[in-house]
Amino acid sequence: MVATSCFAERLAKTVPLSNAEKAALARLEENPRKIKRGAMIQRVNETITELFVLREGRVMSYVILPDGSRQILRVYFPGDFIGSASTIYSKAPESLVALSDAIVCPFDKHALRRLLEEYPRVAALLFLLSNAERVAMTDRLASLGRTSARARVASFLLDMFDRLRVTDDSITDSFDLKLTQEEIGDAIGLTSVHVNRMIRQMEQEKLISRANGRITLVDMARLEEIGHYTNRHKHMDLDWLPAMS
Repeated sequence: MVATSCFAERLAKTVPLSNAEKAALARLEENPRKIKRGAMIQRVNETITELFVLREGRVMSYVILPDGSRQILRVYFPGDFIGSASTIYSKAPESLVALSDAIVCPFDKHALRRLLEEYPRVAALLFLLSNAERVAMTDRLASLGRTSARARVASFLLDMFDRLRVTDDSITDSFDLKLTQEEIGDAIGLTSVHVNRMIRQMEQEKLISRANGRITLVDMARLEEIGHYTNRHKHMDLDWLPAMS
């Protein structure tokens, strides 16, 4: 069994976990698999037998639209549970591909049954994460339909920054996004040319800066205003969670 669980570490940022809960979560990560950037992990409409925990790297979920364009649904970071949308279906509703060299930990979909039966707090936390993901998707849907290109880019950068900070305490105002401008565009409904223009404008206005592949959010308050952004990782009401036994 793995000595530590990045998924447990991710959940423990929200609430403390017992040693038994940590051990149960670690069992989901017993079979790490190295994959290269661009490797397909799951194809839409494939029969689902596995779910995943991401240990290292970046992974995205996406669908191909009728016109052949790609819509990126979510970018996953280390410690994320990949496949929550797939738990209730026999066929995959989305494709998964590695955005970088990565390590994923696949586990049998039915392993969730024992985990949820024996550890109700873990079940509650999975419910919490699923709902947080749904709210994030709702925010992005509203952004895609009703905000400017500038607002979309600002909101996207802030969301990536806040999600990375959940598991990386060293992040203060800069981060390595590790996404191409085409990938950013496919996530927020813009062309790569448009994304490039917006990022350059933000640099000129000293809202952000870029160096050595890292993005620094220079004026976070202004970016939040431009992006109509709400940090959904703050101010969660967790009083309803079961007590740790």
